[in-house]
Amino acid sequence: MSDTNPLNSKFEILDRKNAEAHLGGGQARIDAQHKKGKLTARERIDLLLDEGSFEEIGKFVMHRSKDFGLDKEYYLGDGVVTGYGTVNGRLVYVFSQDFTVFGGSLSETHAEKIVKIMDLAMKNGAPVIGLNDSGGARIQEGVVSLGGYADIFYKNTLASGVIPQLSGIMGPCAGGAVYSPAITDFILMVEDTSYMFVTGPNVVKTVTHETVTSEELGGASTHSTKSGVTHFSCANEVVCIQNIKQLLSYMPQNCEELPPSAPYEPQADETREVLNTIVPENPNQPYDMREVIEGIIDSGSFLEVHKNFGENIVVGFARLAGRSIGIVGNQPAVLAGVLDINASTKAARFVRFCDSFNIPLLVLEDVPGFLPGTDQEWRGIITNGAKLLYAFCEATVPRVTVITRKAYGGAYDVMNSKHIGADLNYAWPTAEIAVMGAKGAAEIIFKREIAAAEDPEAKLAEKVAEYQEKFATPYRAAHRGFVDEVIYPSETRAKLIKAFKMLENKVDQLPRKKHGNIPL
Repeated sequence: MSDTNPLNSKFEILDRKNAEAHLGGGQARIDAQHKKGKLTARERIDLLLDEGSFEEIGKFVMHRSKDFGLDKEYYLGDGVVTGYGTVNGRLVYVFSQDFTVFGGSLSETHAEKIVKIMDLAMKNGAPVIGLNDSGGARIQEGVVSLGGYADIFYKNTLASGVIPQLSGIMGPCAGGAVYSPAITDFILMVEDTSYMFVTGPNVVKTVTHETVTSEELGGASTHSTKSGVTHFSCANEVVCIQNIKQLLSYMPQNCEELPPSAPYEPQADETREVLNTIVPENPNQPYDMREVIEGIIDSGSFLEVHKNFGENIVVGFARLAGRSIGIVGNQPAVLAGVLDINASTKAARFVRFCDSFNIPLLVLEDVPGFLPGTDQEWRGIITNGAKLLYAFCEATVPRVTVITRKAYGGAYDVMNSKHIGADLNYAWPTAEIAVMGAKGAAEIIFKREIAAAEDPEAKLAEKVAEYQEKFATPYRAAHRGFVDEVIYPSETRAKLIKAFKMLENKVDQLPRKKHGNIPL
């Protein structure tokens, strides 16, 4: 093409605009971003997506505002990079907020770009990943900016349960900005460089006179341990993005598909002898349910969710003979595995996600009951415990329970019992299925007999042993058919592989309704 070709000048304009868009708020602000230990919006997308797969949408969008000097300051893209690409060859949609442009603040056009890719994701049945790094609403735009947030919240809600939605918090996320991630399925935060809160430290100090830092108020550590707002606390942005990619590998593209399977060569012998020795002889001695999980699943496939919150229950994704499953297991090593408010809400949320996206559920049960006390009662353990009950009752995916030890009281019912629709229920010989612990039961049933005895303590011990022999075993439940089979622990993996294979074409319909009213 000769230099006199009139198209050259038009191509040069496009070249300049592309370069301008890629520079965001300018090199000085990019350098400032790097000095904070943060990547730029485009660097994050490059890390997330397969090389060369990103297709940008809305690269040259600019804001429409004229007030407060905005008519003199324009940036192509308007503070968010949006588009689509692939992660491990699978289509995803992504938006990545650019802190170098107006602090990543959300304007009318910024919001329109996000809504556009959410609409495309819904129409094409693919996940949406949001990489959040924003100072909040663009104050100069007033209510128009607030309306943009509401448009996004509305789309998040419509997309919920239709396509997976993942939120990476890579920087500040404050005020109205926090509600979009809160509606999405999983939130991942970066330690020391990201935070989430409805009102910042300055407002908190003015209103409540509390002095608190941004990190203490809404950092990754706070939200992964105290509030449970975030599911993953990541050491840096690279780890955060790796976790997002790993999460996606366990879930389908949308609610109409099944989760992907990993290649798996069937083994001639699937027994795991190590499982026979995990549960201690002393029923009051703790053990780590993660050891049971690792003894059942494909080696190294467990991705724990909400690891540092509600630690008396363990939830996460794994693979069994290459198939994706969701696991919910009581954790005897923390509070004896008792169910409390945090554990119930944590597990309920996870169960509902798995059910939304056709991921079978494995429940590993060792639960002595619900946590007693005024604190739990006054904060609503009844309603919160009912959330987990509701979640299991409503779930139509394949559901299998293995009782490893204790299954007491109402917690037995709640933890995916046969009575609330579990497909298969197994028990180990160490299982104790009863209304309550043997000692408490004996004290109530034989109260008068014990009181009248010459040696009340010896009589109590005798009655405890009698109750244990009759009720603190899996066999009464097995006689009734509430437990389908009592199995050797070493057989568990082989039994579960066959069970989930048998259940792979399960179809179960809920009664026709607009939607249920979960006890929120």
